[in-house]
Amino acid sequence: MKALSKQNAFIRFIFIAGILYLILFLIYQFVVRKYTFYDQKFISTIIISAEAIVNLFGVKTFSRLQNIDMQLIGIDGSVGLWIGSNCNAITLFSLFSVFIMAYPGNQKNKLWYIPLGILSIHLLNIFRVIALMFIARYLPPQYLTFNHTYTFTFTVYAFIFWLWVIWINKFAGKQKQIVNEN
Repeated sequence: MKALSKQNAFIRFIFIAGILYLILFLIYQFVVRKYTFYDQKFISTIIISAEAIVNLFGVKTFSRLQNIDMQLIGIDGSVGLWIGSNCNAITLFSLFSVFIMAYPGNQKNKLWYIPLGILSIHLLNIFRVIALMFIARYLPPQYLTFNHTYTFTFTVYAFIFWLWVIWINKFAGKQKQIVNEN
């Protein structure tokens, strides 16, 4: 396996990405979710940020952050959105980070690109919640379900893929160019 992975960059990438993702997944499932409140901190950040942005435009909102069962945000006149731990994007941060860590490239570039990518994904997630707030307020319930399940899932994953493509095209090849020039 070791000789094969050295010959085939794709197999090496899949192997490294799989191992890294498994490690991060296990840490998240058995440490972060079980013994910390990071899930709730990200959810509260999403709710507070979305509410602040919508309020800037004079739209009245409501939110509840008391405990795990009361993580709601909405526009006045709607039933609101319940924001669960699957909506906080922590697993997406891990997915993005694993892609960048497993792919070749300058380590210094990875040190700034990964946090910038995570921040970008987090901001996109906040705007996703804002869009869902408006859909929940002004459109029939089936639109909320469809957009939550399909439209925004596709959008977020496409954005992560786009960030990865940028990494591959702009930063991953620089290491090879430096090696080839010497």
